[in-house]
Amino acid sequence: MKPELSVIIPALNEEKCLQRLLKAIKNQKFNCEVIVADAGSKDKTKEIAKKFRARVVRGGKPAEGRNNGAKDAKAEWLLFLDADVVIRRNFLKNCMDDIKNKNLDVATCFASPLSKKKSDIFAYKTGNAWMTFFKKLKPYAHGFCIFARKDLHEKINGFNEKLKFGEDSEYVVRAAKIGCFDILDRYIFASVRRFEKEGRTKSMFKYSYLNFKRLFGEIKNVNYEFGHY
Repeated sequence: MKPELSVIIPALNEEKCLQRLLKAIKNQKFNCEVIVADAGSKDKTKEIAKKFRARVVRGGKPAEGRNNGAKDAKAEWLLFLDADVVIRRNFLKNCMDDIKNKNLDVATCFASPLSKKKSDIFAYKTGNAWMTFFKKLKPYAHGFCIFARKDLHEKINGFNEKLKFGEDSEYVVRAAKIGCFDILDRYIFASVRRFEKEGRTKSMFKYSYLNFKRLFGEIKNVNYEFGHY
């Protein structure tokens, strides 16, 4: 049976998180396939993917991995996730039902941190508010959760692999010009490991500045580390 959804996960050394996500996807009991775009992992990322019967394709930076996964996808709908997110029970079905009911072509959802720290919760609430406010003017989306019709993905030539920041939002900006975009009233739980690595205050100022700058043009000169921000 042809899958209804192709879940694409770019990954690099994600053995600690990938198994949790793949187990959650398996427990969704939803007709989907999983494609892991591996960027040369040195740990057990590929072994874990194969254990859960996910296909493994060549990855690279996240944009390249997402594009490579999409090329191998068999479903009419794509879902781009990061390996360190957590999804609730029936997340895939609920999101796809919302997409069909709203007749959407591309969509994202709100994010909540895998943290109880007030600063992390505030940061993600601010991000959700930003995303809602600019939904019509300049769509914003987290790369760790984007749904898109495969034919639309192909029409816009996928993610821009030259961008160093905001390639996820630039993707939905282009997609929204020829398709219907919206933010689903659903939540995905996102890692705060970037905050922990860079420092919370530094990260919040950095990404607030970059997102303001992105309103006036795409950003090409930022050091890009693997994993979402």
